[in-house]
Amino acid sequence: MAPSAIEQPGQTSSLPGKTRPEAKEDAHDPTPLEAISHGDVMPGIPTFPDFASHRRHILTHAAAVFRNWARTGCTEGQSGHISVRDPEFPGCMWMNPLGRHFGSLTAGDMLLLDIESGRIVAGRANPATPGRRTANAAGYFIHAAIHRARGDVHAVCHAHTIPGRAWSVFARPLDMLTQDVCNFHNAHAVYANYGGIVFGADEGKRIAAALGGANKAVILMNHGLLTVGATVDEAGFLFGLLDRSCAIQLQVEAACAGNPGLKRNVISDEEAAYNFRMASEKHVLYREAQPDVEMEFELAGGEEALAAGLDGLEVGLRSMR
Repeated sequence: MAPSAIEQPGQTSSLPGKTRPEAKEDAHDPTPLEAISHGDVMPGIPTFPDFASHRRHILTHAAAVFRNWARTGCTEGQSGHISVRDPEFPGCMWMNPLGRHFGSLTAGDMLLLDIESGRIVAGRANPATPGRRTANAAGYFIHAAIHRARGDVHAVCHAHTIPGRAWSVFARPLDMLTQDVCNFHNAHAVYANYGGIVFGADEGKRIAAALGGANKAVILMNHGLLTVGATVDEAGFLFGLLDRSCAIQLQVEAACAGNPGLKRNVISDEEAAYNFRMASEKHVLYREAQPDVEMEFELAGGEEALAAGLDGLEVGLRSMR
């Protein structure tokens, strides 16, 4: 008899050589964070006493994700954007200014856009273009459509990477070739109707529809990758994971094309579903992002360096309260 899609901890898989984690002494089904932690359980997504401290957290972490992108090949001219829903004003989203290099962004550079109208309601002028507050128009149309459609989504990431664009031309979802890509098992889609550069709301709506109501990512044919998350940390980590998974798939496809005798061993649906359940929960994905976030804080000289300009943003928000 085939193994169940998700076996409980302590059970033995029916697949040869596979075992599940031992059950905890109190016999309850461990949370994903409990399962991955040996010793003290790692903390999940933090909570905050007020909106200001919550906003500081998400914007400094967004800046850290951008700086990590700058180190990992995600920059190309003015392309690429991240949005984060504001904790106090959920009808608004923070985005990066157009033309500011990812590697120099701080919390104080971010612009607050009204999701419905697109109006820039807070944020300072871009130092690279004095006196001007400019967001990426395509980014607004895509991100606004997703934030409207998905109340569970608090962050959206999109960039034009080499592996992501290369794999996107096939308009195919990724195969479950590795343990890590199982984070997207039955949780990523393909938008196979390329509509050109996004200069209107309709294309953004089509991308949001392709993403669907529960997926974590969408591959945009001839365009690139997009990921979403409950935190900017989750969406940022998933973006890098999706991009690397595209690179791995391309390498496997090339190896098989040159060696017809090679056999691809794809992870079964049962095992992939188990991996997804244990590794793709929002608190685990938040934790997965922290090493890169903390490294960016350290390289910048501390978290305060990435919080630069935040006080000015808070002043600008007073009129909205």
